[in-house]
Formats: sequence, structure tokens, C-alpha cells
Amino acid sequence: MAEAGPGSKTPSRRLAVIGGGWAGLAAAVRAVQAGHHVTLFEMAQQLGGRARSVPLPGLPPEQALDNGQHILIGAYRRTLHLMHTVGAPAEHHLLRRPLELRFADGRGLALPGGPAWVAFVRGVAGCVGWTWADRAALIRTAARWALDRFRCDPTLTVAALCRDLPPAVRQLLVEPLCVAALNTPARDASAQVLLRVLRDALFGGRGSADLLLPRRSLDELLPQPAAHWLAARGARLRLGERVREIAPAATPPRAAGGAARWRVGDEAFDAVVLAAAPQEAARLAEAHAPAWAATTRALQHEPIATVYLECHGAHLPAPMTALAESPAALAQFAFDHGALGGPAGRFAFVVSGAGPWVERGTGAIASAVLDQARAAMPPGTWPTSPRLLKVLVERRATFRCTPAMRRPPAAVAPGLLAAGDYVDGPYPATLEGAVRAGEAAVRALG
Repeated sequence: MAEAGPGSKTPSRRLAVIGGGWAGLAAAVRAVQAGHHVTLFEMAQQLGGRARSVPLPGLPPEQALDNGQHILIGAYRRTLHLMHTVGAPAEHHLLRRPLELRFADGRGLALPGGPAWVAFVRGVAGCVGWTWADRAALIRTAARWALDRFRCDPTLTVAALCRDLPPAVRQLLVEPLCVAALNTPARDASAQVLLRVLRDALFGGRGSADLLLPRRSLDELLPQPAAHWLAARGARLRLGERVREIAPAATPPRAAGGAARWRVGDEAFDAVVLAAAPQEAARLAEAHAPAWAATTRALQHEPIATVYLECHGAHLPAPMTALAESPAALAQFAFDHGALGGPAGRFAFVVSGAGPWVERGTGAIASAVLDQARAAMPPGTWPTSPRLLKVLVERRATFRCTPAMRRPPAAVAPGLLAAGDYVDGPYPATLEGAVRAGEAAVRALG
């Protein structure tokens, strides 16, 4: 049997990766690096999964819209390493800025550079729109979280965890940060998961809290360079091909240790990584691991809507601006693509936890966001009235990150592993969670 490389004791295996989102791409890249022979199946004609670009009729390819406005942070170290591996280094593809959660009127938090705790205290001390009592309360609470090692009762919601914080702190920091990170409102979101995000981001070391805003399309961040990287190293990419079923192969296993061998279509593989969407992974796993499939199907999901507007000559106060949410004002953040190296005068307004609005339809979403955009920004922001370009809705954008929820494990059956942002782990449904799950699946092969 071929070995992974000189001095390596890892046997080379034939590996099928089913799903070409960020988890599947991470698994495929790391498997190739480990010396395995990889075939990646993706039912769509393009890679990227829920983090991809969407071409628009009448626009050139370089002006495609992203299927949702994504942001990264400095703590996403595995994602950044993966991008670098495939030739998409962060310094060329992402705009790095210290964390800033500011509203259009200037209120909010901005962290300076420097060591994590020093930057946090300095940022809180300078927070606009808070009293000194507000600032002191947040610093005391954060210190208590640190003493508790950022752990809490797993049944707590974010709202319950933060109920003693002043209203201004909850409204200007906790609630927008929670919905941005977990895509679940604070009243329903898992406090334990948010604490893990805060630990790794705000207190995870120099630069961990930095915002990394895409200056290129999502396709250019990972899917396209990963496809070229994989193809150049002999991996097979089978796009537009939905896997109908997986089944144990009739031939005996050949991998070391008697690992199971699987058939995908008419091909036999030593192992399979299920990196498809949860409902698709559950369908494929049903016959082999019904309990795993049931847990996966039981996950609840939250949608995200992204509303793209155009207004030539317009600029937002910052590349990323926080928005005050209310029953009529649904978007939580706005992004100025012109400030990010994209088309000038193009803006993305993001509606996380968008379930009630999605039920009302894209027309209602568009109308409400246009009204919010006109009302929320400083006078003179819009030289003319902004016009709607497109509403993109991802109905199953993330799992609903609630307290003590059950997430399926990575191990499905012998030689059958799952990878995705929904697989059991410490993070919410993020690009970093997906990448880590893909890499963990390959490590589990041994």
C-alpha cells in the first residue's frame, strides 16, 4: 500500500468526500496533504455550499453577488491557514480591521490594537453611548466570565446570562454580537456557545478579535483556489453529481486495521466523509446509522436574508456598520462594498434570524430594508434614493443555536464520518466551524 510520504506511517486511502462546501473542501485538501486519493462529489455545478457567489443576469462574473455577506475574525485560524494553503492568503483577500461594532450615529464599541485584555478594557472605556457605570459593569462581568473559564450552565440563554448588564450594553454590544455570531436571538441563543466565541475572539490573543472583511467574492476566498489546488494534485472533482446512496462494498476491506470499505455509485472507497448539508447527509446515512440521521434531522435552522442595494455616490460611515434593530427595522448590519474594493455604490444589508420576515416574502424584506436604510444613516448618506438590486435568502443558513441542543457526532459508522458546521463541536455554524469539522474528519481516519 502506498504511503503518505517519506517517513510517514499513515496508509494512503481512497477517500470519497460528499459535499463541496467549506467543510468538504477542508476535508479534501487535508486528505490530499495526508497522501490520500480523494474524489469529491458535489451535486451543484459550483463549489462553496452556502458560502458561494451567485451570478446575476446582465452583470459580469466579477460582479457576482455573494449568497450572504460573510465576515471572518482573526480567531478563525484554521480557515485562514486553509486559504493560505490553496493560494488565497488573507492579506490579499481580506481587509483586516480592529473589531468595531459601531452604529451610524457613532455609538458602540471599537477595540484598539494590543494585548487582548488591555485592548478590551481600553475599548470598553472609550465606548460611545455608555455611562461609566455601563462600562464598569461590562468589565466586571467579563472578568467574572474569565474566572469561570468562560463556562456556564449549559441551559442558560444569552439573555439570561446577561440579564444583569445595563440595557445600553445589551442593546449596543451583546445583542448584535450574539445574532452576528450565532444567528439566533439573544432570548433563545446558547450562552455557553457565545462564551466560547467571546473567549476565542475577544480574549484569544493579539489580533483574534480583528474583523476580516472580504475584499473578493466568496468564490475567490476558497472554492475556486481550492478547486485548482486539488485538481493540480490529482484529486477528482465530480460536480453536478448527486450521490444517490452509499453502501458497504462487497469486497473485503483493504485499509489497515480492518476499516470498513464503502461503495459510492460504482466505485469503492476505504472511507467516506459526509460533508453535505444536514438533510442530505441524514438521507445518505439513514440506512447505516438511523439514530445519527434522526439527530441530524431534528436540528432546527435559521434563515439569513441579504439585501443588496445600489446608490451611486453613496458611502456608509464604515465598511461595516451596525444597525439598531426594531420590529420594523430588521437588518442588523450594513456593508459598504465600495470601501471593500468592490463596486462603488453597492451595499449589503444583512438580516440574521430572519424567520418571521422570510415568511412574509422577499418583497416585504426589500421594502422594510429600504425604509431602514433611508432612516438609519446620517443625512446626506444617499445622494439619491437607494434602489434594490437583489434579495438573497438562505432558508437553512445555520442551525438554531439554542441551549443544551443535541448536535450529531462526527462518527457516523466505521469508515463513515460527518463534516459540517452542524457537527458536534464548540462553535456555532460558522466558516471556522465547517473548516475545523472537515479537518477533524480526516484526522479521525488515522
